[in-house]
Amino acid sequence: MGSARGALVIACGALAREIAALRRVNGWTEFDVCYLPPQLHNRPERIAGEVQQQIRMHRARYQRIFVAYGDCGTGGGLDAMLRAEGVERIPGAHCYEFFASPEVFAALADAEPGTFYLTDFLVRHFDHLVTGTLGLDRHPELAPMYFGNYHRVVYLAQSPSEASLAKAQAIAAHMGLEFKFQFTGYGGLAAQLQDFVRQGEPNAWRA
Repeated sequence: MGSARGALVIACGALAREIAALRRVNGWTEFDVCYLPPQLHNRPERIAGEVQQQIRMHRARYQRIFVAYGDCGTGGGLDAMLRAEGVERIPGAHCYEFFASPEVFAALADAEPGTFYLTDFLVRHFDHLVTGTLGLDRHPELAPMYFGNYHRVVYLAQSPSEASLAKAQAIAAHMGLEFKFQFTGYGGLAAQLQDFVRQGEPNAWRA
């Protein structure tokens, strides 16, 4: 990660491409990033402990630390740990919410509770993270058990391409579900990282 720096973002690996793009576009060199494996989402009870380990490992090297994770199924465990450590995270239950915004996500969820959400990351890695992890490549007959309560797929797109849109539509068709496209851009991720950068600027807290 290089020599000691002033600020560190501890982030879910599922956000790596988006954070890299934001740093490139905005010229953000004020912070380093440490990514945790996106596969932790399959074991959410481990997320708080893994993030805490990174905080304690790097605290001596960085004056400021920010966590780019939603609650992500920790049931409040991540927030309890972060309060004890004195570290803030991006607000939201999960990346779907902070990409789309709480208001838009709530409207989508209210309109159809049985929604399977995709992001750019999940579209790219669906075959491995969903099909492979659930064993559907070996036992496709299990699909109704996993997806029987869903009625549609919503693709929350950060930086979509024709290929990613086509794959998202193919995923929905394969699951036998309706498809909806919702462009979000980088949403709350961009705003929160911008705030983190500004907080580190000289005189940031002067009136």
